[in-house]
Amino acid sequence: MCEVTLSIPDEVLFDSKMSKTDALAFAKKAVALCYYTQNKVSLGYCAQIAEMTKEAFIRYLGANGVSIFQYDDKQEFLEEMDNA
Repeated sequence: MCEVTLSIPDEVLFDSKMSKTDALAFAKKAVALCYYTQNKVSLGYCAQIAEMTKEAFIRYLGANGVSIFQYDDKQEFLEEMDNA
């Protein structure tokens, strides 16, 4: 597994009232969210990056206005709804 180092000014942690642990968790979730929304990484891998279960990551996506359902056009969506 690859590790990435991120430097955050102490003032940012102070202003945001985050500990280093909180900032690390926040950064992992933010990176996973960006990877997912840019369609570069699967839901499962993004959940792994965020250190969350798939279900928790799906809820996290929803809380950030991101749907796990993606359709190319309205017709595809309507067909899927008919099959539900």
